[in-house]
Amino acid sequence: MHVMQLGLPVRDEQRSRRFYETYFEFTSAHVGGHGTIIVRNADGFELALHGGQDAEPPAAFLRFAFRLFAPEEVEDLLSRMQTDGVDIVEQYEDPGYVSFTCTDPDGHRIEAYWEASGALTGF
Repeated sequence: MHVMQLGLPVRDEQRSRRFYETYFEFTSAHVGGHGTIIVRNADGFELALHGGQDAEPPAAFLRFAFRLFAPEEVEDLLSRMQTDGVDIVEQYEDPGYVSFTCTDPDGHRIEAYWEASGALTGF
């Protein structure tokens, strides 16, 4: 069994779509019911971006994460986001774990990380 979709309340689904396409390699998949935009990544994971919502920032611990293949990929993504002015709320690095947490345009927290095989996570 695999988690394959996450629904996110967003104020502007087009703005959110651009964010996830730009930084997390999602592509437009289709428009679902009630105008929800569904974007999908190469692994088949979908984000259902439901617009017109008053998206309150979630609790600080609530986040979802993307695992990258090398620490350099995490560092490159972090650098791009910093250059673009994306809000970075946390960074962590040790020999077996590199990560950062950012927020999307609606304040949803997203972690990007690399973890060496068998290493403990940064939690």
